[in-house]
Amino acid sequence: MTTPSSQTPIRPVSPRHYLMARPTYYTVNYQINPWMHPEIATDGSLAMQQWQELHDLYVRIGHHVEVIEGAPGLPDMVYAANGGLVVDGIAVAANFTYPERQGETELYADWFRSAGFEVHYTDEVNEGEGDILTVGDVILAGTGFRTSTKAHEQIAKVTGREVISLELVDPRYYHLDTALSVLGPDLIAYYPPAFSPASREVLSQRFPDALIATDADAAALGLNLVCDGVHAMMAPRAVDLIEKVRGRGFTVHTVDTSELLKGGGGIKCCTLELRSAFATS
Repeated sequence: MTTPSSQTPIRPVSPRHYLMARPTYYTVNYQINPWMHPEIATDGSLAMQQWQELHDLYVRIGHHVEVIEGAPGLPDMVYAANGGLVVDGIAVAANFTYPERQGETELYADWFRSAGFEVHYTDEVNEGEGDILTVGDVILAGTGFRTSTKAHEQIAKVTGREVISLELVDPRYYHLDTALSVLGPDLIAYYPPAFSPASREVLSQRFPDALIATDADAAALGLNLVCDGVHAMMAPRAVDLIEKVRGRGFTVHTVDTSELLKGGGGIKCCTLELRSAFATS
């Protein structure tokens, strides 16, 4: 990892509030996305080390990080972004597609309640910030593999925000946060082949200045990044996207989450933003 203390200077930020789930029970022992191969061994110690580096980087930058403990039998709980959507003091709990993850829902919902958030549920499948990304005062919502468009409608009603549905068509990029990144209130990066032609047209019209990821960026899960408006936490192998992000004035910190990538998740998957006021990021 490129540490801020050695190569990348810390720039002042407005502190963000994140939730992460400690990967105590992380492993890959089933397959529910194309990245998962149970026959390939996982290194729990390395996964914990990489997770801790990401956690500590957020803290050094000046963000507040809450931690929810993982639970036995729920190895994917480390991907906290999937646990829900939190905006304006409202938490919409996840409603997972696969039985392997459904036990996470109430653990995250209970945490949201304990933190003072008003918790809502959707009748239809939604996988939290895996598919529901806040850009300014608008929500971009993925569908095609996991989250239902009917859940999009329910989220719009609960939050009072405009929700724009985007269809994903490549199973490798099964969640929106694997194919699209939020860099600022009016700036995104995305990988066009992951989307249907109609959704590509929507994105090009709504975000004409968007950064376009290459095949190699997407394959490195480089779009699964976190940006606080100043600093961008990114996968080191997304070299083309890293240069484009730097070119827009962001300070890039590379964080290796290769062991967690074996489960189909990266930096953003491990990070759920907790927005208690009407945020614009």
